[in-house]
Amino acid sequence: MAKPFLTFQAQISFLEQNKNLLVANHAFAEAMLKQIGYFSLIGGYKTPFKNSTTQKYIDGTRFEDIVAMYHFDENLRELFLKYILKVERHIRALLSYHFTEKYGESQAMYLNPANYNPTPRYISGIRRLISTLDNLANRNSDYPYINHQRQVYGNVPLWVLTNGITFGTLSKFYEYATQDIQSKVARNFERVNQKQLEQYLSVMTKFRNVCAHGERLYSYQTRNDIPDTVLHQKLGIAKNGTQYSMGKHDLFAMVVAFRYLLSNNDFKCFKASLTSVIRHYLNTPGAMDEATLYIYMGFPANWSKITAYRK
Repeated sequence: MAKPFLTFQAQISFLEQNKNLLVANHAFAEAMLKQIGYFSLIGGYKTPFKNSTTQKYIDGTRFEDIVAMYHFDENLRELFLKYILKVERHIRALLSYHFTEKYGESQAMYLNPANYNPTPRYISGIRRLISTLDNLANRNSDYPYINHQRQVYGNVPLWVLTNGITFGTLSKFYEYATQDIQSKVARNFERVNQKQLEQYLSVMTKFRNVCAHGERLYSYQTRNDIPDTVLHQKLGIAKNGTQYSMGKHDLFAMVVAFRYLLSNNDFKCFKASLTSVIRHYLNTPGAMDEATLYIYMGFPANWSKITAYRK
């Protein structure tokens, strides 16, 4: 049966009477449900606090504990998105530069399928990519700087166009680019080859969407992986068979990706901010313990040593 509509007060009563959740301040609870929504708050962050057998909250769990978990995740989203955007900007600049360096500034060049990887399995993807780029260059009117290039010069160079495409489209552009262009882009990142960069961007795109759409981040996992790295080995991350158990498709995978794709100074700033966000949450009354939190996040206990080792 479909779940019935419940008023805010009815939602609170349900949590108290049916789910064993302590709600001391109904006004605060109602305000949070109005701001965040029951599905996003309770549905998104209940798991660490629930008894898997009874499907009720563990004795003593407070509404405030779930809100604290939500705010922790919100802080994580803001932090990770900030540094994903740094990587995104870097890729936009490099890809548009090296593509234009090879083919010239005419928009006809990036709209020509002959200027992409000719591998047969990419054909349909390249068509979709070109359709997206064509729409943005010749029809879309949401971007004044693109409109200006179209109306004044009759041409939208790639270095202008890339500012209007999504990170997902940018990732596909890199995937479908010829190998020489991929190689030139990848050389800007220490110890990252062109195939590994493709893997990083594919995973990073999914995490970017989670951050941008306000979805649960701390326990999010992708179906695809980042590459195995020296850091996985040096941090002593255990394996399940041949697969590292952490840092492949979880949030720690993003930390590893940042270690390879950000400058050293940017990564140190990111790490300091991440440490602060985690410490702030762990010092909040009702927070889960550090070991449990790290399991949900996919973080090894010694994750902070990531800067102690060479990449």
